[in-house]
Amino acid sequence: MEKLDRRLSVAPMMERTDRHCRVFLRLISTHALLYSEMITSAAILHGDRARLLDFDAREHPVALQLGGCDPGDLAVCAGIAGDWGYDEVNLNVGCPSDRVRSGRFGASLMAEPSLVAACIEAMTAATALPVTVKCRTGIDQREGFDNLLQFIDTVSGAGCATFIIHARIAVLGGLSPKQNREIPPLQHALVERLKRARPDLEILLNGGLRCLDAVTRALEWAQGVMIGREAYQNPYFLAAIEAELFNQTAPDRHAVIDAYVEYAAAALSGGVTLHHLSRHVLGLFQGRPGARAFRRHISQNAHLEGAGVEVIADAAAMTAAL
Repeated sequence: MEKLDRRLSVAPMMERTDRHCRVFLRLISTHALLYSEMITSAAILHGDRARLLDFDAREHPVALQLGGCDPGDLAVCAGIAGDWGYDEVNLNVGCPSDRVRSGRFGASLMAEPSLVAACIEAMTAATALPVTVKCRTGIDQREGFDNLLQFIDTVSGAGCATFIIHARIAVLGGLSPKQNREIPPLQHALVERLKRARPDLEILLNGGLRCLDAVTRALEWAQGVMIGREAYQNPYFLAAIEAELFNQTAPDRHAVIDAYVEYAAAALSGGVTLHHLSRHVLGLFQGRPGARAFRRHISQNAHLEGAGVEVIADAAAMTAAL
């Protein structure tokens, strides 16, 4: 299997990185490894599998992120990911939400490295896909370099060679998921120290990477960067990274909209609502003349009965006229 290029990836984001968002981001970024929203093993095993897992071929390379803590269930889901055509399967060991914590997965698993190792061992035995872990630098009551190193050593010993590390601890009591993305201080230096200590592991940095300088500094020591909310709120940022890393000419924003409108028209005919398609494009013109009018037109019209893709096209035309 060809090794994935992980220099640039877009983080899995709940209620953000669905299949429509990923198609839109692919129109901006040719090389980025795209991640699904976290999908629990229980949902895959007992839910509408096609609705949860189907994706458009143009999304490749695309990774499936799983949530769960049962090695057997996760192994079955890893096998399904391979059968479905994904390029990677990733285990979520970083989400700090109450719902995830009560289900004994996400960031709470950082307190149980042996269980995570058992999950990884079962998953790697069930699929030929690369199996990776996305985690934090620690959790409250279990933080600091020694704890992180012990977690990484235990899990890598079970067969995981790639870790995507959100460079903050997760506070599992008292902070919301949004606060957990903002309040715990960034610890880029701690992740860099981990990379120096374990040079054979592939370490990707996530968290606080909102400008090109921060990305290029991180890539002096990390194998890759993962962009989260900035990629959603300001998706054209991916084009700047592509130009820097891959010598890729940035696509014209209006060409991106034209291509996405064509995709959206087909999705509408399949029963997808315009709101679910249009919400992903709102940040495309951030920082450009007409950006506010673009967002306003879509927000005011996409939910109206009978609204079609002309809502997106007309909004883009407002920016072209300026």
